[in-house]
Amino acid sequence: MKAEDILKSLLPEYLVEYFDITKVYETPDETLHIEFEEKNVIPEEFSSRQYISKGFLPSITVEDFPLRGKATKLHIKRRRWMDKDSGDILKRDWNLVAKGTRMTTEFATFLKEISRYQAFGL
Repeated sequence: MKAEDILKSLLPEYLVEYFDITKVYETPDETLHIEFEEKNVIPEEFSSRQYISKGFLPSITVEDFPLRGKATKLHIKRRRWMDKDSGDILKRDWNLVAKGTRMTTEFATFLKEISRYQAFGL
């Protein structure tokens, strides 16, 4: 098994696929922080036009499943590109955060399922 496959088992798969891990650190409160930057790869549906990278949008921080018993926060920087001809800005439309939360969609779904089972005493 490759390192990338192991990461896909631990982190949301789209982060491993489309983002680079730029920094990993632990704070004194034993929270694991992982910083990501979107790779400089233009979405396929826009490959017919010429885009140049124009940096990043402000970073967002979301909570994810605890890893090795430590709270885990993902710091995600999304990239933006500019169309050379029109000057239009392009950015991927990611569904990174569950609506109404600061958690990844997968983690919010997991917690919702757990609370459903607890409501029934299972």
